[in-house]
Amino acid sequence: MIWRFKTGGQWREMPTEFGAWSTVHNRFRQWRDAGVFEALLEGLITEAAKRGEVDLSLVSIDSTPARAHHDAAGMHLDEDVVTALEKAAAEEEKARSKGRPRRAKRARGRK
Repeated sequence: MIWRFKTGGQWREMPTEFGAWSTVHNRFRQWRDAGVFEALLEGLITEAAKRGEVDLSLVSIDSTPARAHHDAAGMHLDEDVVTALEKAAAEEEKARSKGRPRRAKRARGRK
């Protein structure tokens, strides 16, 4: 599991020396469902707080996602790309506000 989070690789690309990817993935799901990762994180934060190593200015109280402008992320796009993206986002928002999806879903295997 450390390999997965360190590299960002797909489960199926996991080196065989770690075992079958499906076994590792199933174990990950079991640990996730049992709250193992939350407990580890809480333990790490508690220990760091005891040593005065917790910076509460980095804590997110509200996890509501917020869209940042592409410049905020250091991304620079051509004006025509920005215009096309803004148009697509506006169309998506308009479709959502009407309560219907923008496009119909295709059946699997069809092009």
